Amino acid sequence: MAIANVIMAALLLLVILYIIIQVFLKPVKLIWKILTNSLVGVILLLLSNYIGGYFAFVLPINIITVLIAGFLGIPGIILLACFQILI
Repeated sequence: MAIANVIMAALLLLVILYIIIQVFLKPVKLIWKILTNSLVGVILLLLSNYIGGYFAFVLPINIITVLIAGFLGIPGIILLACFQILI
């Protein structure tokens, strides 16, 4: 009976450790993903400005455009280009 209690306590401890690790790692993964997407957004903005420079088309690079491009990716760049054309 004592061995069964020790095994159950060890399994419960492993489950609790797994839950605690997941609680602390989720925000780190989210921050890493947002930073990676923002970097890709900046690169896409720079690339679109480089190519658009030949056609007199420039997207401004500021915090709002970087966040839009970072969160939405390629559709965000297309959205910003459409806004720039309309304005």
